[in-house]
Amino acid sequence: MKQKTLRGDRTAAERKVPLRSPPQAENLASEILCSRPVAKRSGMGRIMDKTQEYIVDSLEEHLFFARIMKEHAFFLKVGFLPPNAELAREAERLLRSFEAMLSRTISLSDCVVRGCVLESGEIVTVFTDRAEQQTQRLTGTPINRSLTARAMGLRACHCGGNSCVSQGLAREVRRLNQDGLRLVNAIIGFKERVLRGVRSCDLFTVNYPLLIEHILREARLYRSQLMRLEGEEECSREELRGSELFWNQIMMEHALFIRGLLDPDEEELVCTANDFAKEYRCLLEASAAANDRMISDGNSLALTRKFRDFKRAGVEGIEACRIRSLILPLLADHVLREANHYIRLLED
Repeated sequence: MKQKTLRGDRTAAERKVPLRSPPQAENLASEILCSRPVAKRSGMGRIMDKTQEYIVDSLEEHLFFARIMKEHAFFLKVGFLPPNAELAREAERLLRSFEAMLSRTISLSDCVVRGCVLESGEIVTVFTDRAEQQTQRLTGTPINRSLTARAMGLRACHCGGNSCVSQGLAREVRRLNQDGLRLVNAIIGFKERVLRGVRSCDLFTVNYPLLIEHILREARLYRSQLMRLEGEEECSREELRGSELFWNQIMMEHALFIRGLLDPDEEELVCTANDFAKEYRCLLEASAAANDRMISDGNSLALTRKFRDFKRAGVEGIEACRIRSLILPLLADHVLREANHYIRLLED
């Protein structure tokens, strides 16, 4: 039985959603952003000092984004055709480099990062291991599933104060950030070359041009977060608002990708995905019009929780072969984790 969700009846005209977000939102979201408040609390509720905050923020950033980047490299690799075998090999090298970086991060993170991050579903979900297993079988590209098992075994910091960290760990994390900046610059350059080739019609890939733009923006956000951590700068109100615009745009595009990758026969799911895209577009327009008058009125959180539930049902349906689509199980889990990440940021 197919899992389908339809939220309200819409006319065909109402369900037409442009592929672009409002220009104001797109411009702001492309700037260097900060997606978390400055103040942090440890596992025991105590305010962290700057060293502990630096370590925890850095490791949490890598636990989420290094996995996202390695999967971007994977999706690009499996999307190339034989004439672009060299690009596929380059994507494979980036994939393995990010796997190595994620492995280093996991090794440094046990009993250091916050429980709210480990429990949010942004690092791994209950579906991730099976999604990797199925996607490896379907594509023939090996995936290091031991990283998922190790991430699932991470324990949160419950020691309070500074006792979870040391100057030695701070040095290791600084090296990790510096190596991360070099690696994320490499994948940004790769994505930019692929995008230029697609835009000039010199390159064909099964990935949408908008999807390549989408994953490029996420890589630039990762870089800006690492640059901020290394520069020890604080977030401004405008940057916090920009983070919400950024992730609302990401969620809108997820809805568009889901809509476009579902089998046309999955009419109810297509309509539901389209409805989500339209609702995120409305949030983007409202946020852009609000300027400095507000950061969030709660609508983003409420909508993203609903979208998270839709994505979760989608992962279940795709892994169980109940939904007809061109969506790899790992891609379905990938977008679910990003929704979980955004929800955690909004709840922070």
